[in-house]
Amino acid sequence: MNVNLSTFIPILIGFLGVLGYLAWLGYKRTTSAKDYLVAGGSVNPYMMALSYGAAFISTSAIVGFGGMAGKHGFQMMWVVFANIGVGIFIAYLVFGKRMRQMGSNLGSHTFSEFLGKRFKSKFSQWFSGIVIFIFMPLYAAAVMRGAAEFMVPIFGIDIKWLAMIYIIIVAIYVITGGLKGVIYSDSFLGSIMLVSMIALIIFVYTKLGGITSAHQQLTDLAHLVPQGLKAGGHTGWTSFSVFNSEIWWLIVSTLTMGVGIGVLSQPQLLVRFMTVKKNKDLNRAMVVGAIFILIVVGGAYITGALSNVFFYNDLGKITVDVVANTNIDQVIPSFITAYMPQWFVYVFLLTLISAGISTSSAQFHTIGTALGKDVIEDNITKDPKKKVNTLLWKRIGIAIAIVFTFTLGIYVFPPGIVAKGTAFFFAIAAAAFLAPTIGALFWRGTTKAGANWSMISGLVVSIGWVLVFNGSTLKIKSLFDIAPWKYIEPGIVGLIVSIIVLFVVSIYTKKMDQDHVDSCFAKQTVEQLEA
Repeated sequence: MNVNLSTFIPILIGFLGVLGYLAWLGYKRTTSAKDYLVAGGSVNPYMMALSYGAAFISTSAIVGFGGMAGKHGFQMMWVVFANIGVGIFIAYLVFGKRMRQMGSNLGSHTFSEFLGKRFKSKFSQWFSGIVIFIFMPLYAAAVMRGAAEFMVPIFGIDIKWLAMIYIIIVAIYVITGGLKGVIYSDSFLGSIMLVSMIALIIFVYTKLGGITSAHQQLTDLAHLVPQGLKAGGHTGWTSFSVFNSEIWWLIVSTLTMGVGIGVLSQPQLLVRFMTVKKNKDLNRAMVVGAIFILIVVGGAYITGALSNVFFYNDLGKITVDVVANTNIDQVIPSFITAYMPQWFVYVFLLTLISAGISTSSAQFHTIGTALGKDVIEDNITKDPKKKVNTLLWKRIGIAIAIVFTFTLGIYVFPPGIVAKGTAFFFAIAAAAFLAPTIGALFWRGTTKAGANWSMISGLVVSIGWVLVFNGSTLKIKSLFDIAPWKYIEPGIVGLIVSIIVLFVVSIYTKKMDQDHVDSCFAKQTVEQLEA
């Protein structure tokens, strides 16, 4: 991107100054572990919606998935519809209300603590905490690398230094401000993302003569689909791929189902439901959240898909040829550089920084508290005779998570893995956590053994599927190369197994104490849910 640093750096300093103030505000208002973990439990619903959306949408959605849209076209919009239908409507109306009420009944402040208290199982708590600590850094590293990669050509600095600067900025306000600082910052960052993507959508459609004209021009490019993509099932940028083809499985199982369903089991998002005071707040937040996802994510995918028309009209090349089909994470930055006015380049940079920081902050907070609270504090250091410094352990956990993430993102991950790294963690989370979460919230008959074995089986099967069939998920070589098995998302297979295991094991193992189950489901009448 062609950026005048003498102009952009003062803007960036002002931007970071606002974040610094919000971190300080979060720090001043954090006086207890509850403040640090769930922002006191009384967050404004609109702030909660912006925080949820900003934590959900990262550079991986805008840059990584936007680049996928440049390659695969408007079929990527099914990911947006899944995000809204499942990640917003079902998450808020069904999961959110139960999670808020049951979390309050149990006095839980983290996702893992919720599982542990619901099933009276230390194993549930520390096992889920370890899974989060080990696997969420894959997602966090993808987001961090995506944020750092697009800044390399701007500042001319090695990616290691940019990633370090980025990660220090995030660390300062997450470690000091806790979830209050994160939510305050996310509301600010989410607002920037929303405004800039509205401007981008208007620009793209205006330049191409309106929605109908733009889509028709993209349809007319179908004959330019490269042979390699045709072999994978690609039929054009405004049509769906051939059923049961490689790209069909990628769009349907990995992206639409993996990310769309996986959002229901994202610990950093589920904990947001515990931050509001009452269920009606979730109704108000839902509308804001749906609009946010439609505009921010939809805008990135629309831009990515229609970049083919812009590049073809000007250069005679489709998008994958412009970026040499080697790093699709460069599609959106390349488009912005080539076609957007200079002022928007600055806004877009702030948007990408906002998207990265908002998601990274939620990730680091979740990873750190999983280690600091759910693994160390509640299972290793817990001694009723000694007073435990709860905030200290959580901050130590976040610091360890940051170092782990930096190492993965810079020294392990290859370029162009932003979207796949994101989808992989969503799938792992769905396989390990979704079935026990559903059982915890909606089925009184779920047993401790059922929940625990469900988590174990889902995790083992999904990782096993990667190693045996679908190594392409993380760009590794798998044991067998057999279609269509090598295209099927590992998380979906793991989820199916974990659901079966949850049901079967719960049927044949010792039931939980009825009084405890009743206390978990207390105040779950329709009238009280609407209160």
